[in-house]
Amino acid sequence: MLHAFLDLIFPRICAGCEQPLELNENQICTDCRFELPKTNSHILPDQQLVNKFAGRVKLKHTLSYLKFIKGGKVQNMMHALKYKGNQEIGDMLGQWYGADLRENGFSADFDLILPVPLHKNRLLIRGYNQSDSFAKGLSESLGVEWKSDILKRGIETETQIKKSRIERYQNMQEVFFVDKPEGLSERKIVIVDDTLTTGATLESCVMALNDVGAKDISIIAIATAL
Repeated sequence: MLHAFLDLIFPRICAGCEQPLELNENQICTDCRFELPKTNSHILPDQQLVNKFAGRVKLKHTLSYLKFIKGGKVQNMMHALKYKGNQEIGDMLGQWYGADLRENGFSADFDLILPVPLHKNRLLIRGYNQSDSFAKGLSESLGVEWKSDILKRGIETETQIKKSRIERYQNMQEVFFVDKPEGLSERKIVIVDDTLTTGATLESCVMALNDVGAKDISIIAIATAL
């Protein structure tokens, strides 16, 4: 009764369609959950996704949960996650995708999850790293360790939003470094990010890990602009 009353005064809104949630719904309504534009790249490799990194860095798996469509529901979810402090969405999507990956035998392919880090100044302003929540959700579903203190961002880059593909790669050169490289050459690492566009950010992370001897590296994004 109390929840129903509070919903009348402070209605809970679906992060996807931005319509009121039902009492038994949390963050994302039932319709949006079943209409999520999944890539299914864990079932059948998406060549367009793989080609973003082809000939640039070697990856074991190149995966993305959802398709990012401008003006669509996934963009609304990413906006709520990154700019509205709604970390629960990242955790929830991580758990959902982690469950799909587990059911398809991917648990054994990863033993360390590393979220793409924010620069300390941006982290101070935002108060959280949106990739951490996604990493946490994946970790819980897959039963795989995740750490946020290994991969670090040493340079505060300009926003990537209005940059061309080439400018994005130039902007991300030598941005990341590994703070604790011990034993990473023996680990099966997966780097996770919220949104993948050109792949410049994730590529820079992979190169930083390669520099310290890491060889078994995969990437997972919540959403990809295909």
